[in-house]
Amino acid sequence: MSAHQTALPLPPEGAPRPAPAGLLGRMGRAAVRLLDLPDRMLDADALIRRAGGAAALAGDEAEPGLRTLLADYRRHADLTFIGCFAARFDVTRLLDNHAALAARERAEPALLDRPVEAPVFITGLPRSGTTFLHKLLAEDPENRFPAVWETVYPLPRKPGDTPARRIAAVNRQLAAFERMAPGFRAVHPIDAESPQECTEISAHVFRSFRFETTHEIPGYRAWIRGADHVPAYRFHRRFLQHLQHTDGRPRRFVVKCPDHVFTLAALREVYPDARLIVLHRDPLEVLASVAGLTAILRGPFSTRLDRAAIGRQVLGDWVAGAEAMLRADAEALFPAAQVAHLRFRDLTADPVETLARIYARFGLPLSEEARSRMTRRVAEEPRGGYGGVTFSLEAFGIDAEAARPLFRAYAARFGPFG
Repeated sequence: MSAHQTALPLPPEGAPRPAPAGLLGRMGRAAVRLLDLPDRMLDADALIRRAGGAAALAGDEAEPGLRTLLADYRRHADLTFIGCFAARFDVTRLLDNHAALAARERAEPALLDRPVEAPVFITGLPRSGTTFLHKLLAEDPENRFPAVWETVYPLPRKPGDTPARRIAAVNRQLAAFERMAPGFRAVHPIDAESPQECTEISAHVFRSFRFETTHEIPGYRAWIRGADHVPAYRFHRRFLQHLQHTDGRPRRFVVKCPDHVFTLAALREVYPDARLIVLHRDPLEVLASVAGLTAILRGPFSTRLDRAAIGRQVLGDWVAGAEAMLRADAEALFPAAQVAHLRFRDLTADPVETLARIYARFGLPLSEEARSRMTRRVAEEPRGGYGGVTFSLEAFGIDAEAARPLFRAYAARFGPFG
C-alpha cells in the first residue's frame, strides 16, 4: 500500500530532470495549469478508445480502476510537468501491454492450458527483508521470478525487439528516474534484471496498490480498498503463464509483494496451492523507511509533498496490514503446511541456513548449486545491496510512543523481533 515498491511509473527514455524550485519550477507549474495538461493528457474516454474500447478491458474488469485512477490524477495528484507525461506514458504502456498479451492469447490459446503450480509468494511487512529474500531465492535455477524488464515490456514492442533491447531500454528508464530522484537506488537497489513485485503485474488491470505509492490519490485509495481483487489475481496467473510459455518449460514461480497481506482471501481463491513466506520485523523499524521511500518516489511527479500526510498513510496502512496478518493466521486462511513465518533477524543472521529450513518445510530440494549461488550472493551483498540511508519517524510526524501500542497484538504473535 505505501512505498516499499520497486514498481513505479517509469518515465520515457531520456526524460529530463524535473524543473527545479524557483523560476523554472514556477514556469513548469504554470504550463501544467495554462495548458490544462492533466485533463488533456489523462482523459479516460480518449485513452480507453486508444486501447480498443471498453470491450477490450471488460474481461479483466480493468475499466473501473482505470477511470478512478485517471480522475484522481486529474483532480488530486498535483502533477508536475514531467508527472503529466510520466503518468500518461505509464498508463498507455500498461494498456498496450494488456492488448498485446490478449492478442497473444487469441493467437496461442494453448499457453493458458499449462497451469501455474504451487507458486511461492513472499509477503509480510515492507522493508523487512522481502526483496533480499526474493533475490536469494532467484539464485536457485529451479525458481522462476518475474524480472523488472519482463513486467515493463513482457512482449516485443515491434519486430526485432529482443529481450536484450528491452533490458537496455528499462535500464535507461531507471537511469532517467534516478536523475529525477537522486538516491532512489540507494534506498531500493534495482536494475532491469532484478526480481519485480507483483504490483507491477496487477497494475495492468488497474487493481494495484502501487499507484498510491507514487501519487496522492485519495479517491483511488478508497476505491481499491473496497475492490474485488480476484480479477487482479486471475490476470496475475495469466501473466505468469505467458512467462512460462515464453520459457518453454514450467518452473516454480517465486513472486513477492508486501501488499499481498491485504488481499490474501483473493490470492487463495486463485492460487489455493500457493506457499507463503511471511516476513516479520519490528514495525517501528520499518515505518520511517517506508515513508522515506514514498517521499522519494513522489518527488518527481507531484508539486506538493506533505510529509505528515505520508506518515499518517504509512502508519494507517501498516496497522491495517498487521491486523490482516493476524486475521489470516487466526482463521488459518491457508493450511499451516503452506505457510512459513520468518523474522527479519533470523534471515539476516544466517540467510542460507534460514532458506534451507524453508525449503525443508515446503518439502523442496535445495541443490548444492543453488546453495552455492545463494552463499555467493550473500557475500557480494551482505546488506542486501542497500546504501545505508536512514529516515526518522519524526520527519513524517509519527510518534513512536503512540504508534507502538497499535502493533502490540502483532508483536505478541510474531515477535520477539530484537
